[in-house]
Amino acid sequence: MSTTLSAAAAAPGEPGPCVRGTGRTAGPGPALLTMGVEEEFLLVDRLSRAPAARAPQVIAAISAALGPLVQREFFTAQVEVCTRPTSDSAQLRAELAWLRDTVSRAAAAEGCMPVASGTPVIPPGEPLEVTPDPRYLRMADRYAPALGDLRQVVCGCHVHVGVPDRARALDLANRMRPWLPVLQALAANSPFDRGRDSGYASWRSVEHARWPEVGPAPVLDEARYEHTVEALMRTGRLMDRRMVYWYARPSEHVPTLEIRVADVNADLDVVVLLAALVRGLAAALAADAEAGAPSPLAGSRALRTAHHLAALNGLEGEGLDLGTGRRVPAWDLVGALVERAAPGLEAAGDLPMAATVLGRLRVQGGGAARQRAAHRRLGSLRGVVDTLAATTATTTATTATTATTAK
Repeated sequence: MSTTLSAAAAAPGEPGPCVRGTGRTAGPGPALLTMGVEEEFLLVDRLSRAPAARAPQVIAAISAALGPLVQREFFTAQVEVCTRPTSDSAQLRAELAWLRDTVSRAAAAEGCMPVASGTPVIPPGEPLEVTPDPRYLRMADRYAPALGDLRQVVCGCHVHVGVPDRARALDLANRMRPWLPVLQALAANSPFDRGRDSGYASWRSVEHARWPEVGPAPVLDEARYEHTVEALMRTGRLMDRRMVYWYARPSEHVPTLEIRVADVNADLDVVVLLAALVRGLAAALAADAEAGAPSPLAGSRALRTAHHLAALNGLEGEGLDLGTGRRVPAWDLVGALVERAAPGLEAAGDLPMAATVLGRLRVQGGGAARQRAAHRRLGSLRGVVDTLAATTATTTATTATTATTAK
């Protein structure tokens, strides 16, 4: 739900455009797809650990430094940050670390802290306040049933990859459909919701699906995309084109494909891994398209089942192999995803990083498993929030130094 930003390049040392200004970067080897990340954080009170409506103050304190890299979200208890386009995973991590650190410092001055979890662990003490933006207020009025009692908030992580034009963005979206449940499982990080264990690894996925058109993207070319979106708006299903909330969608304003299946994650390395996997997979599938290979087929019912299992189990149970129709361990599907994305990962130099982070996740578990482990270890949901907040704000000294340069 981010605001639209210009794709114009920034002067050196000045805040640049958000991830929507992506494309390809040239170097000594083959051109690499650029990537960028949007992260939505929940602000929680330092004493109660419940959502705190202090985003206006936090954003005001850092807007001069971050410019368009920090934005309002639907509720005043949320802050969104977005990176500039880059083809370098280390640079992406450095900028994300800098953005998180900047938000954390401003939040601390307001008696709160940013937490990277797909849903609030502690329930808000009172209904949440919709950000007083005309578009958000119209959305709240028109889609009130999706909001429940205004105590439900969800936070996602969106990955953008640069593409030359909308036609190729849609072709790439079609080719990525079977792989998005695997990325969703990797990013599952919302087992607790407002004081209870939801039973899911990603309860955010369930709650977010209450909004219209949240789900797998239909298979469309450019003409059918235009016809479909216009029909959705004409019938009132959507308020505007920015409400196309499919799991993979082309940007309405600049040439990117946006992947929208991930919970926001406290572990920064997981975020960078997700971006690298999306970019690597996109590169490999774009090569298929250039070679004239047909798009893989996945039935809508099977695809929705795969997404349901990803939300339910994350990395800790079974997922659906869309090629065979059988349920298999989620980690088998992760292995297949990495194998499919390997040419793109290798071209970008991301294979060693991906292997390292995935190896750690195998031992420690994904975000949902780690939240539940923190609850067992600490015996309270407040402890889970504190662990999430500490992880969200944690960067190494090397990362912090690099991030300062990245500004």
